[in-house]
Amino acid sequence: MFNKFDDYKHIIWDWNGTLLDDAWLCVEVMNGMLEKRGLKRVSLDFYRSVFTFPVRDYYEKLGYDFDKEPFEEVGMEFMVLYNRRQHECKLHPEVVNVLEAFKQRGFGQSILSAREQNELLTETINLGVDKYFDRIYGLDDHYAHGKTDVGFRLISDLGLPASSLLFIGDTRHDAEVACEIGIDCILIPNGHHSEERLRACSFPLAGSLDELINRL
Repeated sequence: MFNKFDDYKHIIWDWNGTLLDDAWLCVEVMNGMLEKRGLKRVSLDFYRSVFTFPVRDYYEKLGYDFDKEPFEEVGMEFMVLYNRRQHECKLHPEVVNVLEAFKQRGFGQSILSAREQNELLTETINLGVDKYFDRIYGLDDHYAHGKTDVGFRLISDLGLPASSLLFIGDTRHDAEVACEIGIDCILIPNGHHSEERLRACSFPLAGSLDELINRL
């Protein structure tokens, strides 16, 4: 359980999984790629139990052999297939209400994502939520190595004390990033990692996005 938000001034959101409901699409795209290579398909539950950063490690857990095909080619294949269908992904139903509630309470809000920067900007615009964010920071490539360095840049650019920042995400990597950049974090099991995996982290969990509103 977590306390109210009185000590914070700015909320930093993860994008994929936390705000954008896209774990199901990641599973569908990956299953197509696995079938093509004669590898075993995965379920959404299994995906949430093994997905990790850097994503190269996740691919290896699924059986990819990077001595036979370079990770860069496999990673780009996934992104091309994902991007063809990305428009099918919607925000989690509670997202607009949550963002509006934080805005009305006077919190600044930003995005810190492992999504490629230009694609991230386009998605927030197309889904009508770009207006809620002071800064939107993604990565400069498609390979999702991690977002710690971008996180340091974001908090530097915000110019706020670390104690006034709160990161909200859906993966253990989000917890790791929060630890590395020195800010608090709340995790929500609504995206790419299971609740069981998130409970092993040192940060509190929220049962849902709606629970965040109830804590305001």
